[in-house]
Amino acid sequence: MGGNILYSRGVENTQLVSDVQRLIENLGQLPEPVAEPVFIVVSGLPGTGKSYFCSQLAERLPVIILESDALRKTLFSSPGYSSQESLRLFRACHLLIERLLKKGVSLIFDATNLSERYREYLYSIAERLDVKLVLVRVEAPPGVVYERLKARQENSETKSDADWKVYQRMKPSVQKIRRNYYAVDTSRDTTPVIDKIVRQVSR
Repeated sequence: MGGNILYSRGVENTQLVSDVQRLIENLGQLPEPVAEPVFIVVSGLPGTGKSYFCSQLAERLPVIILESDALRKTLFSSPGYSSQESLRLFRACHLLIERLLKKGVSLIFDATNLSERYREYLYSIAERLDVKLVLVRVEAPPGVVYERLKARQENSETKSDADWKVYQRMKPSVQKIRRNYYAVDTSRDTTPVIDKIVRQVSR
Protein backbone atom coordinates (compact mmCIF):
# COMPACT_ATOMS: atom_id res chain seq x y z
CA MET A 1 0.00 0.00 0.00
CA GLY A 2 2.69 2.48 1.07
CA GLY A 3 4.72 1.60 -2.03
CA ASN A 4 1.73 2.41 -4.24
CA ILE A 5 1.28 5.79 -2.57
CA LEU A 6 4.96 6.61 -3.06
CA TYR A 7 4.77 5.45 -6.65
CA SER A 8 1.70 7.59 -7.39
CA ARG A 9 3.39 10.63 -5.80
CA GLY A 10 6.43 10.03 -7.98
CA VAL A 11 4.22 9.86 -11.07
CA GLU A 12 2.45 13.07 -9.94
CA ASN A 13 5.75 14.89 -9.51
CA THR A 14 6.97 13.71 -12.92
CA GLN A 15 3.70 14.95 -14.43
CA LEU A 16 4.05 18.32 -12.68
CA VAL A 17 7.62 18.86 -13.90
CA SER A 18 6.59 17.84 -17.43
CA ASP A 19 3.56 20.22 -17.33
CA VAL A 20 5.68 23.16 -16.17
CA GLN A 21 8.24 22.45 -18.90
CA ARG A 22 5.48 22.53 -21.53
CA LEU A 23 4.17 25.83 -20.19
CA ILE A 24 7.67 27.37 -20.18
CA GLU A 25 8.27 26.29 -23.78
CA ASN A 26 5.08 28.11 -24.83
CA LEU A 27 5.74 31.39 -23.01
CA GLY A 28 7.80 33.00 -25.73
CA GLN A 29 10.16 35.89 -24.98
CA LEU A 30 10.60 36.61 -21.26
CA PRO A 31 11.30 40.12 -19.95
CA GLU A 32 14.78 40.90 -18.62
CA PRO A 33 15.31 39.60 -15.06
CA VAL A 34 15.41 42.28 -12.33
CA ALA A 35 16.78 42.31 -8.79
CA GLU A 36 13.31 42.88 -7.27
CA PRO A 37 10.60 41.22 -9.40
CA VAL A 38 6.94 42.04 -8.84
CA PHE A 39 4.03 39.58 -8.67
CA ILE A 40 0.69 41.04 -9.83
CA VAL A 41 -2.39 38.90 -9.15
CA VAL A 42 -5.51 39.84 -11.11
CA SER A 43 -8.92 38.51 -9.99
CA GLY A 44 -12.35 38.77 -11.56
CA LEU A 45 -15.27 36.97 -13.14
CA PRO A 46 -15.27 36.01 -16.85
CA GLY A 47 -16.04 38.93 -19.15
CA THR A 48 -15.05 41.64 -16.66
CA GLY A 49 -12.05 42.60 -18.80
CA LYS A 50 -9.13 40.98 -16.95
CA SER A 51 -7.12 40.11 -20.04
CA TYR A 52 -7.64 43.55 -21.59
CA PHE A 53 -6.58 45.23 -18.34
CA CYS A 54 -3.51 42.96 -18.07
CA SER A 55 -2.44 43.82 -21.62
CA GLN A 56 -2.77 47.56 -20.80
CA LEU A 57 -0.66 47.09 -17.67
CA ALA A 58 1.96 45.07 -19.57
CA GLU A 59 2.41 48.01 -21.96
CA ARG A 60 3.64 50.05 -18.99
CA LEU A 61 5.64 47.44 -17.07
CA PRO A 62 8.29 44.85 -18.09
CA VAL A 63 6.21 41.79 -17.13
CA ILE A 64 5.04 38.55 -18.65
CA ILE A 65 1.33 37.69 -18.50
CA LEU A 66 0.41 34.19 -17.35
CA GLU A 67 -3.18 33.78 -18.52
CA SER A 68 -4.83 30.69 -17.04
CA ASP A 69 -7.15 30.16 -20.05
CA ALA A 70 -4.21 30.11 -22.48
CA LEU A 71 -2.09 27.94 -20.14
CA ARG A 72 -4.98 25.47 -19.77
CA LYS A 73 -5.14 25.04 -23.56
CA THR A 74 -1.39 24.45 -23.65
CA LEU A 75 -1.83 21.47 -21.32
CA PHE A 76 -5.25 20.31 -22.55
CA SER A 77 -6.05 20.77 -26.24
CA SER A 78 -9.77 20.17 -25.55
CA PRO A 79 -10.33 21.32 -21.95
CA GLY A 80 -13.11 19.69 -19.96
CA TYR A 81 -12.85 22.13 -17.01
CA SER A 82 -13.15 19.29 -14.48
CA SER A 83 -11.90 19.87 -10.93
CA GLN A 84 -9.13 17.31 -11.57
CA GLU A 85 -8.00 19.17 -14.69
CA SER A 86 -8.05 22.52 -12.85
CA LEU A 87 -6.06 21.06 -9.95
CA ARG A 88 -3.38 19.86 -12.36
CA LEU A 89 -3.34 23.21 -14.19
CA PHE A 90 -3.03 25.37 -11.08
CA ARG A 91 -0.38 23.16 -9.47
CA ALA A 92 1.67 23.71 -12.63
CA CYS A 93 0.86 27.46 -12.56
CA HIS A 94 2.07 27.78 -8.95
CA LEU A 95 5.38 26.06 -9.71
CA LEU A 96 5.80 28.12 -12.91
CA ILE A 97 5.17 31.36 -10.97
CA GLU A 98 7.77 30.37 -8.36
CA ARG A 99 10.37 29.51 -11.00
CA LEU A 100 9.90 32.79 -12.88
CA LEU A 101 9.99 34.95 -9.75
CA LYS A 102 13.12 33.14 -8.52
CA LYS A 103 14.76 34.03 -11.86
CA GLY A 104 13.83 37.68 -11.32
CA VAL A 105 11.05 37.74 -13.93
CA SER A 106 8.12 40.02 -13.03
CA LEU A 107 4.71 38.62 -13.91
CA ILE A 108 0.96 39.15 -13.99
CA PHE A 109 -1.19 36.13 -13.12
CA ASP A 110 -4.49 36.51 -14.99
CA ALA A 111 -7.08 34.06 -13.65
CA THR A 112 -10.50 34.27 -11.99
CA ASN A 113 -8.80 33.81 -8.54
CA LEU A 114 -12.22 34.13 -6.87
CA SER A 115 -11.71 32.38 -3.54
CA GLU A 116 -9.54 33.72 -0.73
CA ARG A 117 -8.49 30.18 0.12
CA TYR A 118 -7.06 29.81 -3.36
CA ARG A 119 -5.46 33.27 -3.27
CA GLU A 120 -3.69 32.28 -0.03
CA TYR A 121 -1.43 30.00 -2.14
CA LEU A 122 -0.42 33.04 -4.17
CA TYR A 123 0.15 35.19 -1.08
CA SER A 124 2.39 32.50 0.38
CA ILE A 125 4.52 32.34 -2.79
CA ALA A 126 5.13 36.10 -2.58
CA GLU A 127 5.95 35.90 1.14
CA ARG A 128 8.24 32.91 0.78
CA LEU A 129 10.21 34.55 -2.04
CA ASP A 130 9.99 38.02 -0.46
CA VAL A 131 8.69 39.70 -3.63
CA LYS A 132 6.35 42.67 -3.97
CA LEU A 133 2.73 41.50 -4.30
CA VAL A 134 0.11 43.67 -6.04
CA LEU A 135 -3.55 42.57 -5.97
CA VAL A 136 -6.14 43.79 -8.47
CA ARG A 137 -9.86 43.05 -8.61
CA VAL A 138 -11.38 43.65 -12.05
CA GLU A 139 -15.12 44.19 -12.44
CA ALA A 140 -17.70 45.55 -14.88
CA PRO A 141 -21.50 46.03 -14.80
CA PRO A 142 -23.43 42.80 -15.60
CA GLY A 143 -24.97 44.35 -18.75
CA VAL A 144 -21.50 45.13 -20.12
CA VAL A 145 -20.27 41.63 -19.21
CA TYR A 146 -23.28 40.04 -20.96
CA GLU A 147 -22.54 41.92 -24.21
CA ARG A 148 -18.82 41.09 -24.02
CA LEU A 149 -19.43 37.37 -23.45
CA LYS A 150 -21.97 37.29 -26.27
CA ALA A 151 -19.41 38.87 -28.63
CA ARG A 152 -16.72 36.50 -27.36
CA GLN A 153 -18.76 33.43 -28.38
CA GLU A 154 -18.73 34.70 -31.97
CA ASN A 155 -14.93 35.09 -31.96
CA SER A 156 -13.09 31.86 -32.79
CA GLU A 157 -9.77 33.39 -31.64
CA THR A 158 -10.85 33.77 -28.00
CA LYS A 159 -8.81 31.90 -25.37
CA SER A 160 -11.69 31.59 -22.91
CA ASP A 161 -14.70 29.28 -23.29
CA ALA A 162 -16.67 30.99 -20.50
CA ASP A 163 -20.13 32.26 -21.44
CA TRP A 164 -22.95 34.07 -19.59
CA LYS A 165 -24.09 30.84 -17.89
CA VAL A 166 -20.57 30.29 -16.54
CA TYR A 167 -20.49 33.91 -15.31
CA GLN A 168 -23.81 33.45 -13.48
CA ARG A 169 -22.70 30.14 -12.00
CA MET A 170 -19.41 31.58 -10.73
CA LYS A 171 -20.77 34.89 -9.40
CA PRO A 172 -21.90 33.53 -5.99
CA SER A 173 -18.39 32.13 -5.35
CA VAL A 174 -16.70 35.56 -5.41
CA GLN A 175 -15.03 36.13 -2.03
CA LYS A 176 -13.76 39.39 -0.58
CA ILE A 177 -10.01 39.97 -0.88
CA ARG A 178 -8.77 40.31 2.69
CA ARG A 179 -5.69 42.35 1.79
CA ASN A 180 -5.17 45.77 0.23
CA TYR A 181 -6.06 45.68 -3.44
CA TYR A 182 -6.84 47.92 -6.39
CA ALA A 183 -10.42 47.80 -7.69
CA VAL A 184 -10.89 48.61 -11.36
CA ASP A 185 -14.09 48.91 -13.42
CA THR A 186 -13.16 48.23 -17.05
CA SER A 187 -16.33 49.92 -18.35
CA ARG A 188 -14.61 53.19 -17.32
CA ASP A 189 -11.18 54.71 -17.92
CA THR A 190 -8.64 52.36 -16.31
CA THR A 191 -5.68 54.77 -16.66
CA PRO A 192 -5.85 56.17 -13.08
CA VAL A 193 -5.58 52.66 -11.55
CA ILE A 194 -2.81 51.65 -13.96
CA ASP A 195 -0.90 54.83 -13.04
CA LYS A 196 -1.19 53.95 -9.32
CA ILE A 197 0.03 50.39 -9.88
CA VAL A 198 2.97 51.56 -12.00
CA ARG A 199 3.92 54.03 -9.24
CA GLN A 200 3.72 51.32 -6.56
CA VAL A 201 5.81 48.89 -8.61
CA SER A 202 8.41 51.58 -9.36
CA ARG A 203 8.81 52.66 -5.73
